[in-house]
Amino acid sequence: MKALPRRRAAVLVNSALVVALLAGAAVVYTTLDSGTSTAAGKSQIRSATVSKGTVLATVSGSGALSSPTDAGQDFVTGGKLTAVKVSVGDAVKKGDVLATVATTEAQQQVDAAKKALTTAQANLTKAEAGQKVTTSTPGKTDTRTGQQAPATSTTTTEVDEAQVAQAEQQVETAQTNLTNAQTALAGTTLTASVDGTVASVSGKVGDTVTGSGTKSTGGTSTTTSSTPSGFVVLTNPTGMRVTASFSELDSLKVKKGAAATVTLNAQSDTKLNATVLSVSSLPNSSGSGAGSSSAVQYSAVLQITGDTSKLRTGLSATISVITGQADNALSVPTAALSGTGSSRTATVVKADGSTERVSVSVGIEGDSTVQVLEGLSEGDQVQLVSTTVSGGNGFPSGNFPGLGVAGGGGQTGGGGARTGAGNGGTGGGR
Repeated sequence: MKALPRRRAAVLVNSALVVALLAGAAVVYTTLDSGTSTAAGKSQIRSATVSKGTVLATVSGSGALSSPTDAGQDFVTGGKLTAVKVSVGDAVKKGDVLATVATTEAQQQVDAAKKALTTAQANLTKAEAGQKVTTSTPGKTDTRTGQQAPATSTTTTEVDEAQVAQAEQQVETAQTNLTNAQTALAGTTLTASVDGTVASVSGKVGDTVTGSGTKSTGGTSTTTSSTPSGFVVLTNPTGMRVTASFSELDSLKVKKGAAATVTLNAQSDTKLNATVLSVSSLPNSSGSGAGSSSAVQYSAVLQITGDTSKLRTGLSATISVITGQADNALSVPTAALSGTGSSRTATVVKADGSTERVSVSVGIEGDSTVQVLEGLSEGDQVQLVSTTVSGGNGFPSGNFPGLGVAGGGGQTGGGGARTGAGNGGTGGGR
């Protein structure tokens, strides 16, 4: 029973110690705050030197590599595959046979078309020859004797022009049918339309394939980065290009003939030079409906210069197009100027430490520097935009160390009380 007063006494002592610590902390905090508040409000002054160099303005886009000689090869005539003569990775030349399908039906159509043409040509010959017509003319009567002379016969050839025209049309139709049949027969053999490497083969002997009805000419569109498709796909890195998408604002700055840099996403240390070939005037994507997150973008096709032999179709890349460049130009960091447009202002720092506000005419606005046309000279020191130390009391977080934020310090302190002087608290709790 006598231990209880001692526990209460311990609680009172511990509480007094906590109050004293908090009071001391408040004094220290107030002292530090009052001693740093003035300094905290001051700005850190930075400056830069007006110098000569290259001012470069660029816009960035993203895209993928493709080759104008990449080609999808499809059969003109469908049928059952009788031979597949290439495999993935094979190098082929233009005209090489890639695969064949059965020719029986196509050959029968050619034979039938030939017969039809022969018949039509015979009919035309007959129509052009016309028909022989014999006419009989009665003999004249002799007025003196009253006797009639013998009748005379005349044979002529009559040609029906309408029949000839019809026969000519039949020949023309028969010739067209034969040409188509011969094309279909030739189309049972698939040949390479370009030089390249076999990237894919979409069937094996015994499979049935459909025909496209038209002969493959090879090559990809200059306005798309999609890879070609076909029974056999051929790729060729020669003349590799990249189709890139740019935001609607940046696309207005991209001009035909502009120089660019292409960086492969899979090989960030590989940078390729390129030239803009064309810029599409139609968007390739756009948002639909209010609140859509999709932005309007426009495509540009760029020709990669230099060695492209180790590049592959479809590699993703980041493209940086130069939209403005000034060589050996006076320039300052963008942060040294205030205002917008061609007329800006800058603060010049003189040798004695004084400053002067001056007007500056600018030219090309680069990615990090601005071309100076008038108002500054090489070697001038100009102030950069100042930065202010965060926190209004000298502490980075604005709080006294150890006090925490939003009650967090209180919880930490409370934990310490339980660990240290908290024996009394624990006992008091009991």
